[in-house]
Amino acid sequence: VQLQAFGGGLVQPGGSLKLSCAASGSIVSANFMGWYRQAPGKQRELVALIRTTGSANYADSVKGRFTTSRDNAKNTVYLQMNNLKPEDTAVYYCNLLQLGYAYWGQGTLVTVSS
Repeated sequence: VQLQAFGGGLVQPGGSLKLSCAASGSIVSANFMGWYRQAPGKQRELVALIRTTGSANYADSVKGRFTTSRDNAKNTVYLQMNNLKPEDTAVYYCNLLQLGYAYWGQGTLVTVSS
């Protein structure tokens, strides 16, 4: 299983950015896909998690600003990030959890700065 994330970049505070992550390989129908982030000097933290059904959970820090969605036919997960804040600056990693194994993408850098 391989994951490839796209969409990071530099954005001003209050701006928006959309990340996407495509999974390839042996993907089972029931799985979790999610987004984590790691800021400099901090531990990696969960941002959002979405089930095959479309049900999602979010970290409190991003609720109301970030929305995750997925296209099961394309094994792709998205993260729409609105009203970005400087504290959202981090490397964002996509994740796939299936059959007890966790797979990670390469990470994409999001920088929120004026």
